[in-house]
Amino acid sequence: MKPIFVQLQCVPGKTYEVADAIYKAEIVSELYSTSGEYDLLMKVYIEDGQDVGKFVNEHISAVPGVVRSLTTMTFTAF
Repeated sequence: MKPIFVQLQCVPGKTYEVADAIYKAEIVSELYSTSGEYDLLMKVYIEDGQDVGKFVNEHISAVPGVVRSLTTMTFTAF
């Protein structure tokens, strides 16, 4: 399993609905409300070899109320 971090911008007033939908889908390890340009930050574990872009598009960006996402990949460096 490999962790990725995804930040989400939500439709104004829909952040809690987006967060609830994501939790109900049981796809995140951690989910935080954030300040600044993005509303939510999540940590997701995906299977090694799984297509990250496809996973994010199908399971995260498709959630009603999500306007924009920013995905950060992780690498084993140490």
